[in-house]
Amino acid sequence: MTAYQKARAALDAERGRTTRDYTPRGAMGELWTTDADEFILSGPAGTGKSRGCLEYIHDCALRYPGSRQLIARKTRVSLTESGLVTFERQVVGEHDPLVANMQRGNRALYTYPNGSEIVVGGIDRPGRIMSTEFDQIYVQEATELQLQDYEALTSRLRGNAMPYSRLIGDCNPDRPDHWLKLRADTRACTMRPTLHQDNPRLYTDDGQLTEFGRKYLAKLNNLTGVRRDRLLLGLWVQAEGAVYDDWNDAIHLIDRFDIPADWRRIRSVDFGFTNPFTCGWWAIDPDGRMYRYREIYHTKRTVAEHAAQIMALSEGERIEATVADHDAEDRATLAAHGIHTIPARKSIRQGIEAVQQRLKLAGDGKPRIFILRDSLVERDEELAEAGAPTHTAAEIGGYVWAKGADGKPKKEVPVDVDNHGLDDTRYAVMYVDQPRARSRPNDLYD
Repeated sequence: MTAYQKARAALDAERGRTTRDYTPRGAMGELWTTDADEFILSGPAGTGKSRGCLEYIHDCALRYPGSRQLIARKTRVSLTESGLVTFERQVVGEHDPLVANMQRGNRALYTYPNGSEIVVGGIDRPGRIMSTEFDQIYVQEATELQLQDYEALTSRLRGNAMPYSRLIGDCNPDRPDHWLKLRADTRACTMRPTLHQDNPRLYTDDGQLTEFGRKYLAKLNNLTGVRRDRLLLGLWVQAEGAVYDDWNDAIHLIDRFDIPADWRRIRSVDFGFTNPFTCGWWAIDPDGRMYRYREIYHTKRTVAEHAAQIMALSEGERIEATVADHDAEDRATLAAHGIHTIPARKSIRQGIEAVQQRLKLAGDGKPRIFILRDSLVERDEELAEAGAPTHTAAEIGGYVWAKGADGKPKKEVPVDVDNHGLDDTRYAVMYVDQPRARSRPNDLYD
């Protein structure tokens, strides 16, 4: 027995178990039997896709000495807060020798006693992961990638410690014309659907809902529109009547870059407690383009707590203005913490039109508003577990016009749900685009 096996056995004995408590169900089981070069698990939220992929990667690292595996996601920040949490807590255990003596956010790889390595990284920081070769690659939330990202990863599959090289991945459904769905439709990759019944946290072996499963599925049942179709039903569908139908992840969602110190910077705030409190940091370049480079998107924290975080995150930055929702008490709390605000222009129609105009491609072929991919400061795990948006970009696909009596979208008023980051986005755009209106009396901020 190796030193690792002895440590693992001692840990299991301490916990009162002798074997690891995972048996793959449904499509997850195909990970161990498929001969596909590219294998993608697609399904609703909470079906256990990531757990299955991570269990398989861990198993391969143990079975094939000297193998090199990669766990990747579009951004390293999102991987640290999602995939690595699952890997360390559920797959190997937080007290396992593999995860000792290193903070999750700083970890570059997991080193196994048999010489295997699991490297972790984000596509937004490609240096380490694109300069080496792997036997196998796992991509979490593969729909976040652009096709060129995906193809670049496949070029790294040149290891020889395993009898095969493979790219596996998972995703929630997206638009039916997404490049990953089209790749599966043309059989360039194998895509298998997953079900909620595949997750042992939700359903027992004999098909009965667990208490956790009942509560979790109740949350998903409360979703509406395209988010319900995708995250509860697992359908690849496009939102009907999307408010921001010019939004394109490949164009408007961009990688981080060094923002020049002399660019204008503003903040925009939408208050919330049960609903998310959002604060967006915006940089405006000399041509007037806006870049959302940082954001708070979190529930169940007081305005005072948010204020302290905003001040800490803004240290060393010259913020021109903070545009906020109108709640007098909440604005007073921000002011007491040194954040003086101006009331936002809240005309929904005008604000939406201003954002829509910025989303369109200008004469130089570029839009005039962007979101940096890793803008989110901290993921709200309760929102994630409920299948709700956890950042502003995640709101856009489900932000739709309300339907009329005929069941068709009426482009008058959007459905007022999951639009918190988009509200503060409107405030920021109106501030930048209509400077003359800033001096109007508050009662004209409709």
